[in-house]
Amino acid sequence: MDGVHDLGGMHGFGPIPYEKDEPVFHEPWEARLYALRRALTVPMFATVDEHRYALEQMPPARYLGLSYYERWLAVFQEALVANEVLEADEMRASFEAYEANPDAPVPRRTDPELTARVVAAAFRRPSVHHDDGIARFQVGDRVLARNIHPKGHTRLPRYARGKQGQIANINGICNLPDAIVAHREPEPQAVYSVRFEAVELWGDAAEPNASVYIDLWDSYLDPAVIE
Repeated sequence: MDGVHDLGGMHGFGPIPYEKDEPVFHEPWEARLYALRRALTVPMFATVDEHRYALEQMPPARYLGLSYYERWLAVFQEALVANEVLEADEMRASFEAYEANPDAPVPRRTDPELTARVVAAAFRRPSVHHDDGIARFQVGDRVLARNIHPKGHTRLPRYARGKQGQIANINGICNLPDAIVAHREPEPQAVYSVRFEAVELWGDAAEPNASVYIDLWDSYLDPAVIE
């Protein structure tokens, strides 16, 4: 997507902070939200690609003003309303009630069948690979990432568009995320690990002798013209 959500390679955000001995979660609510995400992703979003696309629909100012897990929370709140699980007024009233009385007990509902389904979904790892499909490129081939500017979701970051790289590995045949979020027919394509020299991506400002590997679908690539 061409938007502020594609932060890779963008300037002006300062260095990435490094926290020694960083905990998995900084606050208890983040751990609870992660658990809710595992339980809610299946009914709320058919695929992880649709979850990413929902994040990309957030207005830029709001997206940048929220932390990583706050973005998840906002997306799931909107999905619960959109899927008619809760009404917006009902959710707002619940928030206000717990703000006024944070020690109030949380309602509980026992549903062993639903619990079993959620647990099974959380630990299931369905294969996303297909047996059909042909890889146009082979390991070692030079390729050019297409300079495309789609309105919808894409896994081709802007900083790599129009840049040359080399096929480092063929990861298999997988459905194109761009087609999934657009609700088109499945488009299985070869997915490659493409190695880009850092200097190719960022010129003289790049770290010397560094490279970046990006997983890219077949339709994102063209053969490189070797002069």
